[in-house]
Amino acid sequence: MKRWAVLTVAAICALSLVSCDSSEGGTGLGEAEAGTLRVLAGSELADLRPLLEQEAAATGVQVRFQFTGTLEGTESLANGKADGQYDAVWFSSNRYPAAVPEAAKRLGEQVKIMSSPVVLGLSASSAQRLGWTGRPVGWGEIAEQAGKKAFTYGMTDPSASNSGFSALVGVASALAGAGNAIDAQQIASVTPKLTEFFSAQAMSAGSSGWLSEAYQRRASGQDPGKKVDGLINYESVLLSMNASGKLPEPLTLVYPSDGVVTADYPLTLLQSANSDARDAHRKLAERLRTPDAQRKIMETTQRRPVVPGVQLGQQFARKDLVELPFPATQQAVDALLGAYFDKIRRPSRTLYVLDTSGSMAGDRIESLRAALIGLTGADGSLTGRYRRFRSREEVTMLPFDTVPGSPETFTVPDGDPQPALDKIKRFAEGLDTNGGTAIYDSLRRAYDIMGPLIARDPDRFNSIVLMTDGQNANGSKFSDFQLTFPSLPEAMRQIPVFTVIFGEGDSAELGEVAKRTGGNVFDARGDVLPKVFQEIRGYQ
Repeated sequence: MKRWAVLTVAAICALSLVSCDSSEGGTGLGEAEAGTLRVLAGSELADLRPLLEQEAAATGVQVRFQFTGTLEGTESLANGKADGQYDAVWFSSNRYPAAVPEAAKRLGEQVKIMSSPVVLGLSASSAQRLGWTGRPVGWGEIAEQAGKKAFTYGMTDPSASNSGFSALVGVASALAGAGNAIDAQQIASVTPKLTEFFSAQAMSAGSSGWLSEAYQRRASGQDPGKKVDGLINYESVLLSMNASGKLPEPLTLVYPSDGVVTADYPLTLLQSANSDARDAHRKLAERLRTPDAQRKIMETTQRRPVVPGVQLGQQFARKDLVELPFPATQQAVDALLGAYFDKIRRPSRTLYVLDTSGSMAGDRIESLRAALIGLTGADGSLTGRYRRFRSREEVTMLPFDTVPGSPETFTVPDGDPQPALDKIKRFAEGLDTNGGTAIYDSLRRAYDIMGPLIARDPDRFNSIVLMTDGQNANGSKFSDFQLTFPSLPEAMRQIPVFTVIFGEGDSAELGEVAKRTGGNVFDARGDVLPKVFQEIRGYQ
């Protein structure tokens, strides 16, 4: 799918000799060609394009990227959709696809290119206040202070981003004191401590890049969201943020003394690759592991070299790191993610503002119904399993046409969520179309609804999803939203609005709504709306 957050990648690709396709979902990169390596990759690897362009003359290899998340990429491998469409995959880690048998069997030769541990970055003043500068700090102490709300942080969704999942694995393994990979029984035993740790999570995101951008906007006052003290992210991302000079104060990197989980970025040939692709993979991997290329990678991306003899730069405060074990089976991964969403993580509250105007009749309303029904558990895919409505989640549906409709709120209980999920399913099935399109009256109504909900239960992640296929035709205008937004209560201004366009909606206006509220905009035109809704779940 095509998010505005990804459009910058697409624009740069158009100007680069290294071609790439920033669409997600695994539609493939066309026919195999000699001298070309078709790579399904994590979006953070876009920063390697200039280097790959430079090395193309020496290797004779042109890299064509298609970007995706680790979970979506694993699913493409497991269901066979990657076969023949790509020659290689290049994720931050192969640990997750290796734990899924149907994905693992499609992985061929793996060559590690660089590395970056997942660590905690805190504003310098916060690190000093906590006394975490110049001395060892373990995950246990970090969790204890988090439980006291001594600091807040942002982290990516572990079902959407490897940095979030690596952080979850790291803190769980360390708190369990597991000498081996953590298992389901150990996960249950450390759930109370993990709940303490994640009670301080104040910001979520679907990708490491978007998380760092959101933190930067909040730190500099460009985003109405409440400022957070730090981030859990790749060391390379945190160092790059410091190097950018755009932060009001630099981040102090905290390397937990009891261990971290490190991304090792293996350039991985697929078993289905032909001989030309195998040759291209070998040439590229060999070139990227030369000392000269390793130093360039370190200098341009802030990732660590993996070739012995290449000296670490001064920016890497810790040279030797303890590596924590990773869950070895899909069952353990499922148990950890299930515990995170259903028991550990702060619950979320989402209000869906749903366009049911007359122009939605036909395929569009059917797609909307399918998207919502998929979130109730009907979608059994890997992404569907992890992006469904979760236990303890509060969901409000606000349909609109010429005027806002009647809202309905559902709370998914812990223990037996199915009755609530069935109610949401019946609500979605009953959506019908009629009338005009009152986008901004409905958005204002959404804020009115959220106010009492937040006052009653403030300790939740809050978000609004505004989706429409058309231009605003009724009621207040975008200019009215611009005028009234600053006068909203602070708690309302801090709610991110995620806008979804899948028709003739005004992309400039809806993009500005997302930007002003600290949300994101999604372009679902030409794609499947249920997939867009799953993507949004990574940000909530």
